[in-house]
Amino acid sequence: MLPVPVTTAAPFLSTIIREMVLNSVRSEHSKRAYGEALDCFLEWYTLEPRLGFLRATVNGWRAALETSGLAASTINVRLAAVRKLAEEASAAGFLDQATAASIAATRSCPSRGVRTGNWLTRAQAEKLLSAPDGATMKGLRDRALLTVLLGCGLRRSEAAALSLEHVQQREGRWVIVDLKGKGGRVRSVPMPSWCKAAIDAWTAAAGMSAGTMFRPVNRGGRIAGKRITPDAIHKTLQKYAAQLGLAIAPHDLRRSFAKLAHRGNAPIEQIQLSLGHASIQTTERYLGVRQDLADAPCDHLGMRIGWKNHIYP
Repeated sequence: MLPVPVTTAAPFLSTIIREMVLNSVRSEHSKRAYGEALDCFLEWYTLEPRLGFLRATVNGWRAALETSGLAASTINVRLAAVRKLAEEASAAGFLDQATAASIAATRSCPSRGVRTGNWLTRAQAEKLLSAPDGATMKGLRDRALLTVLLGCGLRRSEAAALSLEHVQQREGRWVIVDLKGKGGRVRSVPMPSWCKAAIDAWTAAAGMSAGTMFRPVNRGGRIAGKRITPDAIHKTLQKYAAQLGLAIAPHDLRRSFAKLAHRGNAPIEQIQLSLGHASIQTTERYLGVRQDLADAPCDHLGMRIGWKNHIYP
């Protein structure tokens, strides 16, 4: 029964219960985030002797995360994973309910503002898409990958799971159909013609007609696996961003998709649908916009109403 000394707790937590936690969530995004969070917790846990898996231990973990300079949202994800760890351990009979309940009551880190992230200008976006070498197999793959992230606003986990079967024609244009995103929400995302052209160049060179779209390429320019990982996508972007002197992450390409589309007069609700956001407020944060009271939407209705000899423009 936990709590137990570190010498027995750490190996036990890192195998059996860790798998129980990951199996309890359905989203691949959540599995990856929780897995990374538990690995970090266990690494910290084994740095020095602990009294056991107790609320005091989790509070110590929370304090360590806060002093590390991580964002509040990242800290709270890592705390959520540890709370889930306690829940699953209790359900399996490895942790008493009182201890599990006390760990579940560990307070989250308060959010101090919202991280807006970075956006690329149109010129920067065009340079990024031109950075991969189209004369090599890996360059063709990377170019297609970047066009999907920037031209369709996909998350890196969605791009990693994307298959050629997702790309279909709808109403005379190419669309990524039935894409399963965060929270299990399914959406369809239109793609620009230059994105489809980049995908076609990559798949033709790779000799692919079905299956996962983005796959590892070895130094010899040959396919070396069935699927690229989200972490590999992050490293791929960092390579080209460094060449151009840009400080961006994969999610910043998603933000840039929204920002550039909005500047091109795309309706915000259509941007929301492409991104798969459940809330319009989330989309607004991506755009970095706020309500304009001087030039409000109601000023563009184009109606003239007359009441009691007075015309209201």
